[in-house]
Amino acid sequence: AQQFGDIAICTKAVRWALRHNEFPKPGYVGQTKRMLNLASNRLQAAIAKQVEPTDRSIVRAYRSAVDGSLQPYCISFPKGFDAKSTKSLPLYVKLHGRANTMNEVNFFHRYNGKSPAKNQTWIQLDVYGRGNNAYRWAGETDVFEAIADVKRRHYIDDNRVTLHGFSMGGAGAWHLGLHYPHLWSSVGAGAGFVDFYKYQNQKELRPKHEHATLGIYDAIDYALNASNVPVVGYGGENDSQLAAAQSMFDASQELDFDLKLIVGPGMGHKFDPKSLADFMAFHKKNSAKGRPKFGERDHIRFTTRTLKYNKCDWLVVEETKVPYAKTSVEAKIDDNGTIIIDTENVRALRLARGIATNVEIDGALLPFDSAADGLLPDVFYQQDKEGNWSVIDYENSKAFPENNEGHKRHGLQGPIDDAFTQAFVCVKPTGKPWSPSLHDWSVWTMKRFSSEWNKWLRGDLPVVNDSGLTAAMIRDKNLILFGDPGSNSIIGKVLADLPIDWTREKIVVQGEQYSTTDHGVCLIFPNPLNPRRYVVINSGHTFHERDFKASNSWLFPRRGDGAIVSIAADEKKGFREDVKSAWIFDSEWKFPAKK
Repeated sequence: AQQFGDIAICTKAVRWALRHNEFPKPGYVGQTKRMLNLASNRLQAAIAKQVEPTDRSIVRAYRSAVDGSLQPYCISFPKGFDAKSTKSLPLYVKLHGRANTMNEVNFFHRYNGKSPAKNQTWIQLDVYGRGNNAYRWAGETDVFEAIADVKRRHYIDDNRVTLHGFSMGGAGAWHLGLHYPHLWSSVGAGAGFVDFYKYQNQKELRPKHEHATLGIYDAIDYALNASNVPVVGYGGENDSQLAAAQSMFDASQELDFDLKLIVGPGMGHKFDPKSLADFMAFHKKNSAKGRPKFGERDHIRFTTRTLKYNKCDWLVVEETKVPYAKTSVEAKIDDNGTIIIDTENVRALRLARGIATNVEIDGALLPFDSAADGLLPDVFYQQDKEGNWSVIDYENSKAFPENNEGHKRHGLQGPIDDAFTQAFVCVKPTGKPWSPSLHDWSVWTMKRFSSEWNKWLRGDLPVVNDSGLTAAMIRDKNLILFGDPGSNSIIGKVLADLPIDWTREKIVVQGEQYSTTDHGVCLIFPNPLNPRRYVVINSGHTFHERDFKASNSWLFPRRGDGAIVSIAADEKKGFREDVKSAWIFDSEWKFPAKK
């Protein structure tokens, strides 16, 4: 199966180049022709059962769980690498910068068949990231799926995984490095943005629902997490992007921890040789040391703005009081084996058993080693509305992951765009619509999503008719439903459990009525047919082609957890849309109280 994917990615690259007419330079025609030759050569080698050489870099592929597409990545090996050896090697994960004309064909041209880096002693993974999206959304999932595929094929030392990148890759390193600080032996970010408003020179705040969700990705909000992993930032002295690394360094000084800053003297948007050597030496030193193993870390300082990013080593934030508000935990094990924890905006915590004997949370001394009868690998704590912390007993601890209360939890926290970071399927309407205009808008919305997903996220949109939806799809995938309760039988099936009222004539949200002749609704919610997964109504990504073209920093949510949109057909057989009302559900997937 892996060999087939490594062959098929060559023909996929050609199909996508032809489909989108991606020949921006004369050389791309030759690059595309060479892909067909490479596919043939790989097929012949597979038939002959030839062993793949490892003295040159190899572009491989894996099949993504998100949409079933083949996605490429490049891997290279140290000199003299023995593919049969069971010795675990360090892994360096490198994130490329923005390259507007780089498609799969050009990715092969840039990366396949190259010599390894001088003095390379590690396996290197160069990530494609589904193109140019700063490793956000499905681009983020791509990084981890590519890492997983490398681990399936080779022995990797989990404690020695380095993450680094430059420009857009630097933004990706800040993002993934600080959102997952426990995964890396070191993080290196060169000239990558960390703050939407500053980077885009925006003087006015975005609408409330958009401003809140900027906290999903703005790395400056996660600066504290760099206290848990060795981090180096770089910027050229004459590069405006030095401001990003400088901002992170200043934050580290204010928060009282070390973050290494390298400034390239006289440099613009690139490395000078000495700075690059220092940058890579930082990673080599920390790779040799490795990240802390379980039980070695005795102090965690962790912050997040979303339950999507809720873990640092043995500490997990399970629930927050207010979504997208600053959430922080400082946990330190004292000399007596007690974990002293201070929290902000945390409603439920999980700690791995075995790292201490007792715990004190916000001044309340609670059992730890003996909690839940000492029988479970993790210990859960929750805070009531009065601010009192308690340990969750054995039976309720076993039930906690089931989330029977339907609270916002990791992987089920929204917003709409989060549904497309996991396996999903779009469900197409086949019935008679209640409202022809709303139906036409929903069909157009799905068509736009399909086109944008194909071009910018490099895959075919998974689609099934509502009549063809299976129990396995409901079990395994987020359901993206298009239409209305008349045209889409699945919308009709879940409607009674959604927090809106929807009739033939109107949609009612929080007491406000909107006519279905010129309004549509889009939202995300736990799927009533399978509460472990999302259901999304009438929406793909809430940012669109102009945002993909403009800058990766614009790829943030525009409609929160849901919105009412005015719709009007335009002269191009499309629709003009205007968000009339948008919201973010509270921590229990309910509308927040009106003020």
